[in-house]
Amino acid sequence: MMVISRRQFSALGAGAAAATLSGAPAARAATRRRKPSVRNVVLVHGAYADGSSWAKVIPLLQAAGMNVIAVQNPLTSLADDVAATNFALARQDAPTVLVAHSYGGTVISQAGLAPNVAALVYVAARAPEAGEDFAALSAKFPTPPVNSGIITSHGFKFLSQQAFLQDFANGVPRKEALELYAVQGPLSTTPPTTSVAAWHQKPTWYAISKNDRTINPELERFMAKRMKATTIEVDAGHLSLVTHPEAIGRLVLQAAAQN
Repeated sequence: MMVISRRQFSALGAGAAAATLSGAPAARAATRRRKPSVRNVVLVHGAYADGSSWAKVIPLLQAAGMNVIAVQNPLTSLADDVAATNFALARQDAPTVLVAHSYGGTVISQAGLAPNVAALVYVAARAPEAGEDFAALSAKFPTPPVNSGIITSHGFKFLSQQAFLQDFANGVPRKEALELYAVQGPLSTTPPTTSVAAWHQKPTWYAISKNDRTINPELERFMAKRMKATTIEVDAGHLSLVTHPEAIGRLVLQAAAQN
C-alpha cells in the first residue's frame, strides 16, 4: 500500500479519491478539488472502542487545516452518547462535518439534525431509519462472525479477545489490535432506537468496508443506497479508520468541500 505523507495528504485535499467514488457525478470533480469550505469535524466512535480509534485520521485532517474533536461516548445509553455528541457540536463555532464509525452511526443519525451539522459521514456504520430495530434489520442479512464472540454481563456487552482480534479488528496488526482491545468500550444492552434519521435532511457520505466481519458488507451497501449517500468501498475490515486512514480522511474532506 502506498504511504501518503501528511503534507501530500493536505495537498491532495478533498479531491484525491475521486476515482474511488461510486456514481459521483462528473460535474462535481472540480468541486472536490477545491479546499474544504467547512473547517470543523466531530468524530464519533462506535461500540467496543473509544475516541482513540480515530488516532490515525485526526492528524491527517489537521494537516489539511481542519479543526477536529473526537467525542468520548460513555456507551451507557443512546441518550448519553447523543448528549456527548451534542456537547461536542455545541463547542463548534461554524458548520461541522459529523463523522461516525460503527454504532456511532446510530448516534449521528439522532444528533445530526443540529443546525451546525453540514454533512454526515458514515464509516462502516449503522444508519437506522427513525424507530427502526437495527437488530431486526441486521437479521435480514448473513450473521457477521463477530456475533459469536459477544459477551453480556451486568447490562453491557463486549467482545472476547478472539472475536475482537479476528473479527472486529481483522486486518489490524496483532500488536496494535491488542492495544485497541485494551481500551474496548462495553456497550449498553438497551436497544438504541432513534426517533429521527438525520440522513434524510443532511448530505451524506458512506465508506463501506468490503471485508467487514462486524457489520455485513451487504447491509452496509443497503444502508448507503437507502440514504443515497456518496459512497466509496474500502478493501478493509471493520476498522478501516485504523487500517486505511487516508481513504477515510479523504472522504471527510470531500464532505467538507461540497458544503
